[in-house]
Amino acid sequence: MLEFIILFFVGVISSFINVNAGGGSSLTLPALIFLGLDASVANGTNRIAIIFQNVSAIYSFKKENYYELKNSMILSLLSLPGALAGAIFAIKISNEMFEKVLAVIMILIIVTMILPQKREKDVTESYKVDWKVTISMLAIGFYGGFIQVGVGFLIMALLHNLLKLDLIRVNMHKVFVVFIFTIPTLFVFILSGNVNWHYGLILAVGNILGGWWGAKMSVKKGEKFIKAVLIVAILIMAIKLLDII
Repeated sequence: MLEFIILFFVGVISSFINVNAGGGSSLTLPALIFLGLDASVANGTNRIAIIFQNVSAIYSFKKENYYELKNSMILSLLSLPGALAGAIFAIKISNEMFEKVLAVIMILIIVTMILPQKREKDVTESYKVDWKVTISMLAIGFYGGFIQVGVGFLIMALLHNLLKLDLIRVNMHKVFVVFIFTIPTLFVFILSGNVNWHYGLILAVGNILGGWWGAKMSVKKGEKFIKAVLIVAILIMAIKLLDII
């Protein structure tokens, strides 16, 4: 029961953060590791909840009349080759190396959250997928397949800065892209035995609620309290993974 409560609430909070910004997996991965899973198994198990989270978010965005299937699918397909390569790479490296990479990435996430964000006012309704977007989506796919944590930040940066999309459409495309490339990467982790279904499905229950809620609240920013909690959680786990204490 304690495990269910922990994973459920972590799922709700992380999913809300994922849909609105990114980095929510920096809560779920530490939670799964603290509950006794190896880092590689936690990495695979987290993908179950991510899929449910984004199905819920996609449905919620569609109910709010934000749905562009063709454009979302184009961006998703560009990320797939990289995602598969990243997932295969993730199961090949040692557990210790993965934990060190995870710790460094979580520290970088803290830095990006602390630094002031520049707001761009010019947005567009139409856009063109050029070679820069193609290469960027391929790289983002690799990162998402490899470690997942913070991939939402990368997708948002690409869609907002290169394609000049408004925030709501950025999040709408983001949850669809992550949903699509997470499906084949999850199969890679399943086939390699790096998934704990019990924890994954419990976490998914919280992620469904958080994904639905996050999409509804997507236009609202500045969740300072959640960010503060997230930064503390990331910092504690990063220190633990790096064996500083």
